[in-house]
Amino acid sequence: MKQAITSVFILLVCAANSAFGAFVLLDRIAVIVDEGVIMQSQVDDRIRTVKSQLAANSEGTAPSDDILTKQVLDRLVIESLQLQMGERAGVRISDSQLNQALESVAAQNKLSLVQFRAAIEEDGISYADMRRQVRREMIMNQVQQGVMHSRISVSEQELKNFLASELGEQITADEYRLAHILLPLPDKATSSQISDARQQAADILARIAKGETFQSLAIEKSASQNALNGGDLGWRKPIQIPTMFSDVAQEMAVSEVRGPIRSGSGFHLVTLLEKRGARAEGQVPQTRVRHVLLQPSEIQTDEEAKDLAESLRDEVVNGREFDEVARLYSQDPGSALSGGDLGWTRAGTFVPEFEQTMANADLNKVSEVFRSNHGYHFLEVTGRRIEDFSEQFRKNQAENYLRNQKFDEELENWLREIHDEAFIDIRI
Repeated sequence: MKQAITSVFILLVCAANSAFGAFVLLDRIAVIVDEGVIMQSQVDDRIRTVKSQLAANSEGTAPSDDILTKQVLDRLVIESLQLQMGERAGVRISDSQLNQALESVAAQNKLSLVQFRAAIEEDGISYADMRRQVRREMIMNQVQQGVMHSRISVSEQELKNFLASELGEQITADEYRLAHILLPLPDKATSSQISDARQQAADILARIAKGETFQSLAIEKSASQNALNGGDLGWRKPIQIPTMFSDVAQEMAVSEVRGPIRSGSGFHLVTLLEKRGARAEGQVPQTRVRHVLLQPSEIQTDEEAKDLAESLRDEVVNGREFDEVARLYSQDPGSALSGGDLGWTRAGTFVPEFEQTMANADLNKVSEVFRSNHGYHFLEVTGRRIEDFSEQFRKNQAENYLRNQKFDEELENWLREIHDEAFIDIRI
């Protein structure tokens, strides 16, 4: 196979000079790597890029050309091996995925994709080359994730020990996004100044109650450094929240306002903008619902299906058993035999029309007939509950953290293995 590669990729890619008939060397193979090749132009381009990056970094000093070439070759060989694995596995990055990744990079630099492209080209970097390199990196990332998933394991005992540790508690703690308003007081505030500050706080609370937003009032009234950001303190775990807010933050509902809270700098009003984590996201609202479905077909027109649904609903409302009607008439094969029961489900499970009717339905009341893309339904909500998945959520967080801790070391081991096992023929 290596001979076939050599015969297919000619070392001299030539062009005839029209005046003299001379041949000009355009490119050549630098390295053969298993079933692929690395061209001299790729090596030269990467060396130029590295030198440019080192020059832009005032602290970076370029190594000698020999050392730099060796490092670049090693990196290109490793990339080639991963890209070949990706090709064999059928890994593909679509243009939309690539654009989304580039848009994300642009957004981090507070630029649109068009502005980002202009900035890249202004720096002398080919946008087309950048797209190719980002696509390569995305393919390699998918290959790495797939391989590491099978190589890295976290035992139940590791998980248990980590969750019981102080670090585990910190890593899996919920995060809170708070905003606050500071009404300052001097070091030796008089009773009159304290009274005025309290009154200011009361006035702000009254304005919030009338519909003004906390953020707009923070911009107008707060003396804190983040006032112009609406008082936003950003996402923080309990250990990172100022002591005066840490206790109340964990008790607050989203959009709730607490205060005034006295501190050495004055009075504070605080609101909870968002929360996330095991306690916040592990509490999952669930609904138990049953339904009857009638579908238009070649032997039943749309109007006939609707009329039958209306008739059967009336029978149920007038005392006929719901599950009996569902078993005899419902055309949903997944639920008819169980009396139309769909079990406990979370929001987002069904089509929008079904979700909306279910969300608005009173408990144990038969809904009106409604239409979805499946046909005509009527339903009955038989239960609502909050299911606590917080412990499982914490375990997932902990496992992801432990996997990430092992990822870099195991990745290096795997890269060394595939390098050592590969056929590599360096031609320069």
